[in-house]
Amino acid sequence: MITVESLTKTYGKFTAVDDISFTASPGRVTGFLGPNGAGKSTTMRVIVGLTPATSGTAHVCGRHFSELPNPGLEVGVLLDASAQHAGRTGREILTLTQRIMGLPPRRVEEMLDLVSLTPAEAERRVGDYSLGMRQRLGIGAALLGEPQVLILDEPANGLDPAGIRWMRDLLRDYANGGATVLLSSHLLHEIEVIADDLVVIGNGRIVAQGTKAELLASAGTLVRTPEVALLSAALAVAGIDHQEGESLEGNGTLRVEADPAIVGQVALKAGAPLVELRTAEGAGLEEMFLELTGDIQRDHHAYENAAEPTVGAVS
Repeated sequence: MITVESLTKTYGKFTAVDDISFTASPGRVTGFLGPNGAGKSTTMRVIVGLTPATSGTAHVCGRHFSELPNPGLEVGVLLDASAQHAGRTGREILTLTQRIMGLPPRRVEEMLDLVSLTPAEAERRVGDYSLGMRQRLGIGAALLGEPQVLILDEPANGLDPAGIRWMRDLLRDYANGGATVLLSSHLLHEIEVIADDLVVIGNGRIVAQGTKAELLASAGTLVRTPEVALLSAALAVAGIDHQEGESLEGNGTLRVEADPAIVGQVALKAGAPLVELRTAEGAGLEEMFLELTGDIQRDHHAYENAAEPTVGAVS
C-alpha cells in the first residue's frame, strides 16, 4: 500500500505539490493523472525517497522508503527509463540489480524472458537501445525482486501498440495477484482500460479522486438532439444544470447533471426528439480529464500568455 498524507513540496517560493493526500491500495491499479507540470513526478520522487518533502508524509508498505531494509524486494520503481547506464548491457544492468538485492542469478534470465528482450538484445549496450527497449528493461528491473508495490512514471513511452498491450496485461495481472500499482501516464486510454482508481492532480493539488466508475459516472448524462435550444430551455425550467458541448452531425450535444431517465422525461414533455441519450461515462476518461483540468492546461493559456515574460519554472 502507498499512503500519502498532507504532502507538500516547495522550491523557494514555488509550490510544486500542495497538501495532497491519497492512498493506492493492494490488488488495484491507481492511475495518477495530471497535465504537464501538475506535480505527478515530484510526488512520485518524494514517495521513493529521491526528493525530500517540505511537509507531510509518504509511506510505502507502512514505512518511509528510506526505512525499507532492501527496497527492491518490496517496491519496484521506474521513473525514467533513459536514466539507465548507457555503457552497460541490458544483462549487466539486471545482473547488478540482482546481486545488490541478493537474488539468485536465474531471476535475470526470467526477467529478460518476461520483458521479451532477446539474448542478442540483452548483450547490446543500453545506449544503443530504443526508448521502448529501455522501458522494457526498466520494467524488468522493477519486477526483479517480486515486489508488492510498483511505482511507474510514464512506462508506456516509446512502446509500440503491441508493447503497450503487453504492459497493460502485465500490470493488470500483477495487481490481480494482490500487488499495489501506482501508474502515471499521459495515455489516457490506457489508464481508462487498466485503472481501478484515479487520482487527478492539477497545479500541485488533488482536483478529483475515487474509483474510475465513480468519477466517470459523476460526469452526468450526455444527450444529443436537433432541438437543442428547446431542450435546453426545458431543462432550465426544470432547474436542471446543463451545458452545451460540441455539435455532432448537426445535432446539439448537452451535458446534463441528471440521470438519463430524468433527461428523457424532460425531453418527452418538451417535444424534443433525441438522437442519443447515455451516461457521460461513455464519453471516456479524456473528456472527464479535460473538464477537470481544462483551466490549468498549458495549451489553454498558450495564446493569452504568449506576450508575457517567462521567469523560469520547476517541473
